[in-house]
Amino acid sequence: MEYKKNLIKRKRIRLGDISISYLLKEALDAEHTVVFLHGFPFNKNMWIPQLDSLPSQVTGIAVDVRGHGNSTVGHGFFSVDVFAKDLLAFLRKLSVKKSILCGVSMGGYIALRAYQIQPEAFSGLILSDTHSLADDNAAKLKRFDSIQSVLKNGRRPFSIGFVNNVFSQKSLLENRDAVDLIKSSIRRNTESSICATLLALASRTDTTDSLKDITVPVLVIRGAEDKITTKEQADILVSEIPDSVYVEMTECGHLPNLENPASFNREITAFLTRI
Repeated sequence: MEYKKNLIKRKRIRLGDISISYLLKEALDAEHTVVFLHGFPFNKNMWIPQLDSLPSQVTGIAVDVRGHGNSTVGHGFFSVDVFAKDLLAFLRKLSVKKSILCGVSMGGYIALRAYQIQPEAFSGLILSDTHSLADDNAAKLKRFDSIQSVLKNGRRPFSIGFVNNVFSQKSLLENRDAVDLIKSSIRRNTESSICATLLALASRTDTTDSLKDITVPVLVIRGAEDKITTKEQADILVSEIPDSVYVEMTECGHLPNLENPASFNREITAFLTRI
């Protein structure tokens, strides 16, 4: 995906047992820092349209989660808790004392868990096509079936099925750049990382009880045609988080930041004025 190389830099930092790869759009005397967390099984490149459009006074960071993109696997035992603690350690390493987390899907799970662990580190949350609930038994079994399928058939069939689920019909027909980006992102992961992350998602904790304790402004976004995250799940976030606003994006599926980046970026800019 094309981006402004003079504004967005590809960076790498050593952190504990892993090397983390990230994109940095740095602002001098930044008013805010927005940290973007990708979904499963994608990588930081899905946030390039957002980094490109951030106001000049806002620093943007898009991180590859452990075992995804160009970040290394480390010990290989994945959990949403591990991902959240990686994130907190990463922010400390970069001396980022306050940030706004923007997470889609799995990135939203990580954002909610990171806020649970260290709420004082964040001044706002943007939660896109995500929710606070743990997997029920049916969802766990579906993930276990996906693991067996990846082990038997490899990444290609998995990526084709996944892409058909995450995009709206309009996006599948008209937004080939986004579709191709997500296909290539999935195929860049190893089978073992995909399977380890599926186990991590199946075992994640439920963060619903702590939603009422979120004291920062929160923007909840959902694609109207999302087949993965339901409106009812988004409603839980909006009803339980005290200072929350809900935006539904038409003709978008599970990845509205890629399906309608202009509208998604406007919502981010408007949200930053609330903080």
